[in-house]
Amino acid sequence: MLTICDSIKQHISDFKIGVLTYEHIVVGPSPSMLKGKLRQFQELLYFDMEQTPLAEWPEVKEWRSIFKQMGTDPSRYRPSSESLLRRVQKQTFIPSIHSAADVNNFFSLYYKLPIGIYDRDHLIGDIVVTIGTQTDEYIGINDRTTNFERKLVSKDAKGAFGSPVVDSKRTMVTEQTTHAIQIVYFPPSFTETQCEQMLQAMKEMFIQIHGGTAHTQLVK
Repeated sequence: MLTICDSIKQHISDFKIGVLTYEHIVVGPSPSMLKGKLRQFQELLYFDMEQTPLAEWPEVKEWRSIFKQMGTDPSRYRPSSESLLRRVQKQTFIPSIHSAADVNNFFSLYYKLPIGIYDRDHLIGDIVVTIGTQTDEYIGINDRTTNFERKLVSKDAKGAFGSPVVDSKRTMVTEQTTHAIQIVYFPPSFTETQCEQMLQAMKEMFIQIHGGTAHTQLVK
């Protein structure tokens, strides 16, 4: 079960989170179709950025505004979707990692949203998305320790594990993962219908590649 803390609602009343839970999946090297899709889309984005500066993209502007409202400096701590886009802008294209990470990165770039994917067997109890305090920190998948004071953060019974900034090593998905949960951070400008359609598209592509079963939920 996932809930959004009231502290977030005080800043952004229409904040929404998409949750996709996956059972009995098989994670492995990405099929060539997915690798090609990820590479091709990054090349298209690169040309788009040559026409319109990244700072002017509506999704980038909105996420920077959300971070500011939460008390996070978006120039120091960028939304993960913007970090991915900046890599593309520098032509440091995101390489293939494994099938689950590649699907996650593809949709993060496609929808220009922060999306996290986690190994459910490494999560304990319910999940709450909140604004972090001084005690919330973890080692990220980038091998750096990040403190989540005044930042959006997802927590389980063991503590902080995920964020629109960077995710933790503790709960990261590997090729051994068989049960996963994906968290999609939607900005207020997205309608419920848009959110539901996006979750359905993500679910279908993920299951097509990984097998298993999936369930989607929009949390408000």
